[in-house]
Amino acid sequence: MKILLHGCNGRMGRVITRLVDQSDDAQTEIVCGVDLNPDRFQNTYPVFSSLSEVPSDLRPDVAIDFSHPGSVDALLDFGVRRQTPLVICTSGISGEQRQKISDAAQEIPVLMSANMSLGINLVLALVAQAAQVLGDAFDIEIVEKHHNQKIDAPSGTAIMIANAINEALDNKMGYIYGRYGEDESSKRQANQIGIHAVRGGSIVGEHDTIFAGQGEIVEIRHTALSRDIFGYGALEAARFLLDKPAKLYSMKDVVDSKNS
Repeated sequence: MKILLHGCNGRMGRVITRLVDQSDDAQTEIVCGVDLNPDRFQNTYPVFSSLSEVPSDLRPDVAIDFSHPGSVDALLDFGVRRQTPLVICTSGISGEQRQKISDAAQEIPVLMSANMSLGINLVLALVAQAAQVLGDAFDIEIVEKHHNQKIDAPSGTAIMIANAINEALDNKMGYIYGRYGEDESSKRQANQIGIHAVRGGSIVGEHDTIFAGQGEIVEIRHTALSRDIFGYGALEAARFLLDKPAKLYSMKDVVDSKNS
């Protein structure tokens, strides 16, 4: 598997580079990287400052993206033009960009996920089941924690969790981002999911989903102890896409393929 690593000199780009270097899989290699700061690190593969600089005779099997939302449009253009499957791991994607991703997925296989962890994708199933069982009798709050350099708030994963719950409850829930005030307008209302973001230090990622009822609380928690889990997930997603037709996929498809 020949990989183009988009955002190769960022936090997750460095993780994937290390995982591939340490892997016993001789069939997997990073053939090139793209980064706005191409000379930031000494890499064993060529690094270009933009996708337009990638030579036409360099043909990766898949591109893995851990860059920035502002770079997604160029990545989609590259993927469609070069017929290269895309694994989009960047969070903070706008609604307009999601539509562009869906459009691109009609021409090439695209897997998009704000969180590449297999554990998080299990959490999505668990919170949906809990919502169906606990229903209107429990208030639902999501608290996410990340390092102090994370750009988007709340995290894409927190939104994924909220959406999984909302779909299980017939999409009747509204989202409240943080709480502030001293009057009735700030009081918790029915059919709300509260979403709260904490930023500090070097926290890799924590997501707590709280179902608070009368006399009992149910919590579902996922804690990322290392960024390696996202790297392993991205590589699994890339392998999954290699023989797939044009379509928009998610990490759920990767998890389901392991159970089939």
